[in-house]
Amino acid sequence: MPDPGAASWPQTLVVIPVFNHAGTVRSVAQGCLELGLPVLVVDDGSTDGSFAAVADLPIRTHRFPANRGKGAAILAAAALARDLGYAAILTLDADGQHDPADAPRLLTAAAAAWPAILVGARRMDGPDVPASSLFGRAFSNFWVRLECGQTLPDTQSGFRLYPVAFLDRTRFLTRRYTFEVEVLVRGAWGGLPLDAVPVSVHYAPGKARISHFRAFRDNLRLTVLHTFLVTRSLIPWPHPRAVPGLAPAAGPSLWHPKALLRHLARQHTTPLELAMAAGVGIFLGALPIIPFGLALILYVSHRFHLNKLAAAAASNLCIAPFVPFLCIEAGHFLLHGRFWTDFSRHGLLQEIHLRLLEWLLGSLVVGPLLGLAGGVLTYWLVRSLRRRAK
Repeated sequence: MPDPGAASWPQTLVVIPVFNHAGTVRSVAQGCLELGLPVLVVDDGSTDGSFAAVADLPIRTHRFPANRGKGAAILAAAALARDLGYAAILTLDADGQHDPADAPRLLTAAAAAWPAILVGARRMDGPDVPASSLFGRAFSNFWVRLECGQTLPDTQSGFRLYPVAFLDRTRFLTRRYTFEVEVLVRGAWGGLPLDAVPVSVHYAPGKARISHFRAFRDNLRLTVLHTFLVTRSLIPWPHPRAVPGLAPAAGPSLWHPKALLRHLARQHTTPLELAMAAGVGIFLGALPIIPFGLALILYVSHRFHLNKLAAAAASNLCIAPFVPFLCIEAGHFLLHGRFWTDFSRHGLLQEIHLRLLEWLLGSLVVGPLLGLAGGVLTYWLVRSLRRRAK
């Protein structure tokens, strides 16, 4: 039965990408039809009869003759949805882990803030949830947070609502497993709000789950993608708007310094975020870039969405002479196999170019170690202080 609030939902086409899930795809499609939602099944080159399993249902179908990847299936579905006049597509996996009855949750949330990307955050707290899925989700959440500054509880869920215009006008590098990470990051870069809605998840107890994840191949693809996304996040070149007319939210300006400082102090202040900021500040503070150190720290903190004040404050731990001296000693030892002991005028002034080289080399070893130690200490202190304050 259609939801009473359906009139305010964006015009939505349900999309079910399927690759060799003949045993479950029919029940997923039927669950969506029971909600009164139009359904499109995109068969991504299945060889087990998945396409035939839904051929008699009152749905739309599209088929690839060979497997092209989930991202390719979603983009093809978006092009079809555009031609049919839909504003959004709602994707869910064909393996039965998502409950179609949760679809109105995402649609209702979208009605309150559109356009946006809505993700169905799976409640993965049951005994049947694979440990590998929990780790993969946490790992993916961390990288998405680093690359676009958005915190989502489940960046690997395939239960999502996308604006068709965003998928249609955005260029993506990936078409396979990695697509679902890239699409979130590019959406956030383009100004789309990312939001999560709690949904249920079902893993059949005692039954092996069909997975097409290949550890080496797909982890290599993820590594390449994250390397690109992190690098791109550091480049101060504007991103295209995800949807025409969508503008980025304005923040405090230099014309209101008190409001700006308050805003900076409250940004990214979880224990882990502050620990990362402290570690980055210490590492960059150890480099021999004294005239430009603060500017670099603020820039990197901004690009990696870290607390700028915490990073700048932590960098002061590297103030001369102690950390620079330690770096010079480490660099000298790496180059010559012994520590530097010539503290004469000649060694300090006339060989200053050698000391700078040793400082740079040593800072690449000492900086990360001090940054790691400072980050761990910061995390422990923040957690301890907040526990006491409760």
